[in-house]
Amino acid sequence: MPAHAHQDRPGHTELGRVLMSGGALPSDWAPSFAAVPRSAFLPELMWPFDIETGTSVPVSRSDDPATWYEYADADVPVVTQWDDGQHTGTEPGQVPTSSASMPSVVFRMLRDLDAHPGDRVLEVGTGTGWNAALLAHRTGAQNVVTIEVDRTVAERARTTLERFGTAVRVIHGDGYAGHPEDAPYDRIIATAGVRHIPFTWVAQTRPGGLIVVPWGTHYGNGDCVARLAVAPDGQSASGAFTGPVEFMKLRAQRLSPVVHGDHVTGGHRDVSATDLTEDAFLGERFSPQRFAVGLRVPHCHHVIAEKRDGARPVWFYGLTDRSWACVLFRDGDTARVWQSGPRRIWDEAEAAYRWWENERKPEYGRFGLTVTGAGQTAWLDTPDRSWPV
Repeated sequence: MPAHAHQDRPGHTELGRVLMSGGALPSDWAPSFAAVPRSAFLPELMWPFDIETGTSVPVSRSDDPATWYEYADADVPVVTQWDDGQHTGTEPGQVPTSSASMPSVVFRMLRDLDAHPGDRVLEVGTGTGWNAALLAHRTGAQNVVTIEVDRTVAERARTTLERFGTAVRVIHGDGYAGHPEDAPYDRIIATAGVRHIPFTWVAQTRPGGLIVVPWGTHYGNGDCVARLAVAPDGQSASGAFTGPVEFMKLRAQRLSPVVHGDHVTGGHRDVSATDLTEDAFLGERFSPQRFAVGLRVPHCHHVIAEKRDGARPVWFYGLTDRSWACVLFRDGDTARVWQSGPRRIWDEAEAAYRWWENERKPEYGRFGLTVTGAGQTAWLDTPDRSWPV
C-alpha cells in the first residue's frame, strides 16, 4: 500500500473524529492530520502501549497487519526503540528510548505552537519523523529543520520522510544546542522532556517567536507543556504551562538512577508523623499538587512504592547529598515519617503541599516559566511571583 493511501483507512478517519470531538485536533490542523497519517511513519515492528494491560506489546505489521494498523490508528503511545538501540528481539526491552507520542498529545502541542504557513520551525527530537511531516505540511517542508541525537533514529526518519515525499532537513546532533546554522526560527518545539531549557533555544528564536517544550523537575517523571514567548529584546522567554504530559527525557538531561542503598543506611534518622493523607498528597497520576511540590522542593526525586496490605511508602531522595525521607501512608491511620541527612526533605515536601493548598490549589495553567541567560524561574499567576528552579 502506498504511503499516501494509509489515510484512507477507516481507522485513521475514526481517529480524526475522536481527536476533533475531544478537542485535541484543532480544525485548522485537520488537513494535515488527513494528509499525513501516523501509520506511514511507524516501523515494521513496534511496541504500542496496551491500555487494558498497562504494558507495551510487540506488534509486527507482516505477522498481524490488522492489529498493527489498529494500534497505528489509536490514541496510544508507541515505543519504536528500546535501550538506546542496544535491544534485540521482539519482546520489550528495559528502557524505552524513542517513540511515537499519542496523537492527542501531538496535536495539542502543535496547537500550542501556533505555526503558520511560511514559519521557520526547529524541532528537537525527530523520532519517527511524523511530527516533522505534519509541520512540513502546515508550514512548507523547506521551512522545517528537525534534529535527532540518535544516529540510527535520525537515518530511519530521514529515509521515511523521503519515501513519504516530504523533503524535511534531518540533522543528526544534540538538540540541546539547537541548530544555529538555520536560525533564527519563528517556532521551536521539543518532543522530549527537559529539566532545563537552554538559553540557546531562546537566542535562536526571533523576538515574538514561540518555544513549546515538555518541562518538569527531577521530582518525578511527569512533564508539563511550557509555551514560552520570546521577549522583544530577545533576552528572555516566558509563558504559562498548558497541561500535563509525560515524555522520554532529553538524553543530555536524563536523571541517573537513584540507588536506594546509597541514601538509606543504618545511620541516625528522625521519626515523626503527619496528618496528611495519601489521597490528598498524591492525588491522581497527573494531579497538579505533584507538579507544585516538585517546583517547590529542588534537587529531590520521589518514588511512590506499590501499595500492600493498605500501606504505601513514598520515598524522597536528595540529589545533591544523601538526605532521604519516607512517609508511610496507611489506610485509616496516621502516616509515619522517617527522615535523615542534612535536609529534612519530608518537611520541605509537606510545606510545599501546604503552600499549594493555601494558594487555592492552583491547576497547571496558573503556573509559568521564564528562561533567561542567567537560568530559569517558575512562577505562580504572574512572573513577579517567581523562584528559581
